[in-house]
Amino acid sequence: MLGLAFLQRGENTEGIKELERALDLGRAANENSDSIELIWQEFAKAKYQEWELESTKRMWNLQTLKEACEFALEEKLFLDTCSMEGFSDEATIAHSAQFELLRKVFTKAAEDDTATEVPDYLRCSITFDIFRDPVITPSGVTYERAVILDHLRRGKNFDPITRKPLYESELIPNLAIKAAVQAFLEKHGWAYTTD
Repeated sequence: MLGLAFLQRGENTEGIKELERALDLGRAANENSDSIELIWQEFAKAKYQEWELESTKRMWNLQTLKEACEFALEEKLFLDTCSMEGFSDEATIAHSAQFELLRKVFTKAAEDDTATEVPDYLRCSITFDIFRDPVITPSGVTYERAVILDHLRRGKNFDPITRKPLYESELIPNLAIKAAVQAFLEKHGWAYTTD
């Protein structure tokens, strides 16, 4: 509730921090998956909005810089063409290569803000959603904790993929995948989308 109050007041950084804390506390206390899911939804929405705002600023700054660079290259082409009579074709070819290089640089700079696919190894094999709280089974398959617990609590005491016997006590947090997801989300905020 505190996280939502901060978000309501426009204090996004504090709201996000409190929602993340609530997620960690809920997971540690083995809260029911519905309350964890609601907290995650609010957290993801706030993180996505934060990314969207920052991305818009970055893209605007990038576009402004690109236009300034293009203008400078056009001015240079004009000056080179005027001073190199008879060699204007060489100047035009050189500047075309510079424009292409400039285009590639700015395309690369915009990559992190361009939504693509989340890699398969960062997604649950059952829901295909990005992991939030991954756990690994003895057979080496990683699932979203809430999803595999729901499967097991329905009396299906087997791994959904390998079909080997599986019990709740055998699930172990997959800290490596959790860290990889966090690193991915830090770099690609668009992946917080909850659609």
